[in-house]
Amino acid sequence: MEFSKTLSVTETPIPGVLLFDLPVHGDNRGWFKENWQRERMLAAGLPDFGPVQNNISFNDKAGTTRGIHAEPWDKFVSVASGRIFGAWVDLREGPTFGTVFTAELDPGKAIFIPRGVANSYQTLDDNTSYVYLVNDHWSADAEYTFLNLADETVNIPWPIPLEEAELSDKDKAHPRLADVVPMPPRRTLVLGAGGQLGRALRDAYAGDTSVEFAERSDFDVADPASFEKRNWRRYSTIINAAAYTAVDEAETEEGRRAAWALNVTAVAALSKVAATYGLVLVHVSSDYVFDGSLKSHSEDEQPAPLGVYGQTKAAGDAAVSVVPRHYIVRTSWVIGDGGNFVRTMASLAARGIAPAVVDDQVGRLTFAGDLAAGIKHLLQAKAPFGTYNVTNDGEPQSWADVAAEVFQLVGASRGDVTGVSTEEYFRGKQAAPRPLNSVLELDKIKATGFTPADASQRLKEYLRSSV
Repeated sequence: MEFSKTLSVTETPIPGVLLFDLPVHGDNRGWFKENWQRERMLAAGLPDFGPVQNNISFNDKAGTTRGIHAEPWDKFVSVASGRIFGAWVDLREGPTFGTVFTAELDPGKAIFIPRGVANSYQTLDDNTSYVYLVNDHWSADAEYTFLNLADETVNIPWPIPLEEAELSDKDKAHPRLADVVPMPPRRTLVLGAGGQLGRALRDAYAGDTSVEFAERSDFDVADPASFEKRNWRRYSTIINAAAYTAVDEAETEEGRRAAWALNVTAVAALSKVAATYGLVLVHVSSDYVFDGSLKSHSEDEQPAPLGVYGQTKAAGDAAVSVVPRHYIVRTSWVIGDGGNFVRTMASLAARGIAPAVVDDQVGRLTFAGDLAAGIKHLLQAKAPFGTYNVTNDGEPQSWADVAAEVFQLVGASRGDVTGVSTEEYFRGKQAAPRPLNSVLELDKIKATGFTPADASQRLKEYLRSSV
């Protein structure tokens, strides 16, 4: 064993499997090493996998062989005494299924094994002990995937032939690679799957069996019991498309309570789950977190909400912002499958009704399909975590401009739409204050490689297909 090596990491042919050289310091008394040190390991490239349990395996005889087991958690393995020959086989769904990596480990080596990669160890010395950290507690319903030690396809070069080694009968009975059912990836949970964005996310992820959709009847984010029923270790990502969006009703006593319950208390509970289990949390925010005093809003602008709805969305954003792995996706003027402003204007035009529409609130439409595509892009591209504005692109418009464009596109006259100020439109009505400028800057999302479509083009397509 070599002393005083520098901590370093080597990538292996199996994605996510990392082999570490550990600094071991020795003298005439023996040796010492830092087996796992979070800050230094993270700097070297180890994922922040959040270990919750430390286990030790002691083996009397050289030739003791265990595995090949793929477990539903991540694992960091190192040797305390002796030496082991390790073999790892990728048993995850995907193009690297069946990939093999082998290495000898002594106290100066360690290896990180992600969920779904099978591991096996053969001791090369008597009285060998190895230590492993795992990021989940053992449970009776844990889902393993196994491979036979003698599988001819992976052809592992065991230093001690298996017929001479110590094996369990159970390990001898595991299936060959051709009969192994690959371990599926951790799941993505979409909450609020019945809303406009939720339905668009269903379309965006159509055919992806790793994505699970939950409407309120399946998972009520306002009910603590919903959180207790889930094994969160089976998930990698939560997309929260559930929200209280009744802007005007939020100003009433009943609406205020409902808005805070759904937009803040429930979001704080989701944030706690995501932080505890290391999940990615995608949370959809709103232009209403701003007062609209600026002509456009960047992701760095401090919230200054005018009404209760905006206040609850800003408070929810604050809760999500402390989750290490989060995306706050801020959007505006969402148009999707269901009742919305565009459908209303098209209906009025068809019935020959000439509406008065607010002309001093300016922003951009966001079509739900493009918002869903933006969320999917952030996750697939592994964009840096943080806040992103996602709307459609193009020249900002007022609601009256949008209404006039709808009228023209459906064959009515733009002149049928009359502009009116927000103050005049809501005079005598109970209504929430609204930001007059809702234009969200798009430079940050574009820098990740996502180009939002032009809102006017999407409006034409939407009217052709949906109205």
